[in-house]
Amino acid sequence: MGRGARYLRADPTRGVNLEPEQNEESNMNLTDELFQRYSDLVYQECGINLHEGKKALLQARLNKRLRATGFASYEQYYEHITSPGNSGEFIHFLDSISTNLTYFFRESQHFDFLNKRLPELLETKIKEKNPKLRIWSAGCSTGEEPYSIAMCVIPHLEGLPRIDFRILATDISTHALNTAMRGIYSEEKAGKVPEAFRSQHFRTLKNHNGRREFEVASALRDRITFGRLNLKDPFPFKGLFDFIFCRNVMIYFDKKTQEMIVHKLARYLSPGGYLLVGHSESLMGLSHSLRYVCPAVYRK
Repeated sequence: MGRGARYLRADPTRGVNLEPEQNEESNMNLTDELFQRYSDLVYQECGINLHEGKKALLQARLNKRLRATGFASYEQYYEHITSPGNSGEFIHFLDSISTNLTYFFRESQHFDFLNKRLPELLETKIKEKNPKLRIWSAGCSTGEEPYSIAMCVIPHLEGLPRIDFRILATDISTHALNTAMRGIYSEEKAGKVPEAFRSQHFRTLKNHNGRREFEVASALRDRITFGRLNLKDPFPFKGLFDFIFCRNVMIYFDKKTQEMIVHKLARYLSPGGYLLVGHSESLMGLSHSLRYVCPAVYRK
């Protein structure tokens, strides 16, 4: 059941929460046999390993989709999402088990690393007359990561008008991508943005309850292209990236899938480019061509 990538242009995040939800009661029982079929389907499509300990989680998320769609049983719903022509609901199903949790400037060491490496990299690009700076946020969740990257990079571009800077931000969750493209965050979320960045790159709004929200400015939006992408699928682009952020994504894959994805990501790094993974992740024990630089950072 192959699913193609879909790209969504913004107007000019992954950790994945796999914890069971509370208050999701149902009189139906998800049998071991059917749980295994769902688990195999999720693994086949996106590499997430729903082992036996995640059965309560899956049942809770399925209950939500059954209420939303009106199906009477887990069996009927499974038959629906695995039938031709029902890719839309299949994507909703994947969204339901991939609740994205992230925040601005998460794992700040990576942004410190980016700030340290950018001056030399940009100087080299100018000397070599290679004005493109490309960064990929692979697992961008609700957008905090790519917007944080943009806020870090833009100050380095002052006085360098020849640099063409763009970010590709992808995620498997359409729900998360819609939030990212909307670019409006609660006061609690925006509170993690340093005041200097928040005043420069956000516009203050009030929602229908009178609470303050913060909207990302067009100067950041214009740098980012959002798109839906399953990392297990072929990548529908050809360009190379100077930095790839793939953080807190691979911890949900088994070793075989991790190795496959790292090999694919490495092929899309520019010579000397960097792959950044989550600090709870490691490429140790995987076969790959990248060189260790420092914790959670590897270089081609």
